[in-house]
Amino acid sequence: MHLWLDHLKAVVVTSPSANVKHGLKMAPSHALRCCKRALNWVPVLFINLVVGWSYYAYVVELCVYTIPNNAERISYLVIFHIFLAMFIWAYWKTIWSKPANPSEAFSLPRAEKELYEREERAEAQQEILKKVARNLPVYTRTAGGAIRYCDFCQVIKPDRCHHCSTCEMCVLKMDHHCPWVNNCVGFSNYKYFVLFLSYASLYCVVICATVIQYFIKFWTKQLPDNHAKFHILFLFFVAALFFISIVSLLGYHLWLVGKNRTTIEAFRAPFFTNGPDKNGFSLGFSRNVAEVFGDQAKYWFFPVFSSQGDGHSFVTRLVQIDPEQANSVLQQNGKGPADGEANPHVLSNNVQHTEDGSKEKMNGGQTVSVTIENEQ
Repeated sequence: MHLWLDHLKAVVVTSPSANVKHGLKMAPSHALRCCKRALNWVPVLFINLVVGWSYYAYVVELCVYTIPNNAERISYLVIFHIFLAMFIWAYWKTIWSKPANPSEAFSLPRAEKELYEREERAEAQQEILKKVARNLPVYTRTAGGAIRYCDFCQVIKPDRCHHCSTCEMCVLKMDHHCPWVNNCVGFSNYKYFVLFLSYASLYCVVICATVIQYFIKFWTKQLPDNHAKFHILFLFFVAALFFISIVSLLGYHLWLVGKNRTTIEAFRAPFFTNGPDKNGFSLGFSRNVAEVFGDQAKYWFFPVFSSQGDGHSFVTRLVQIDPEQANSVLQQNGKGPADGEANPHVLSNNVQHTEDGSKEKMNGGQTVSVTIENEQ
């Protein structure tokens, strides 16, 4: 399978600035866009056809026509349907979860937007963006040190947010665009995506572990040739190949979860005001895992949303700030966390670097020193 190749291709994020001038872009015709969107569902259709055939081959050809023992047949069917249900649940949650977008707080105010669109000089445009960004929890920059602004969506990009050229929108904590789910994988569905890979791997393991004895019997002619032989042999090969492909991708994403990185950040370290830092968002293994799966273990194994934060702002390993400060910043700009949401944790714009490896934060005339804790 070519899941890895497609995954690596999908992390390439097209820069809108190359095709956009003052917020204008060349749009394809309506018919072409419809054809493109229809074609994007082909990989999803393929996966569903494979799963549908595997269901028929396992339930009908193996359990009904091949397995002679009723107790074995029932136990296989129960285990198979449990893992199939979890796999399908996580898969469809990944597909149908709408990517989270930046809130209105990250849009330019009307006056600044008009100035930005009239301005011809890039330096002057950056000054306008810097003025607006001072009131936002935004701390990452472009490689050149500029404020990250999306000309397509006309918003200042929150930290870890990127524009997806396929979905044609900015996606919070974007990881990559996955053709196998025809959706962007990001803040709103990254947990579902990891669970989808996990249960897909377990689904393949269950099939291989229960089919192998009948695969060997058909292969060695211990069972007579019949209509079930082809399905049993092919089912084992397909499950084994999918498992090898999926488990490698799963291992990579589990590593990313432990490091608190996205696929984009693994290939290109995020730039902060003091330069690139590939571990800038890493808070230690346990906190990194909790950021994706939540702090309540009872929700970890189910595709229900339990990730921490709101996707607009993130704790970093450099400093720790009172969550209420970040909340007040977003509320002042028209966006506060919804009822029941965890408060975001972010850096303060008044943080100053010092030469001794610490940070000082000016707060109402008082200086608060915050020591940098480097991750081992």
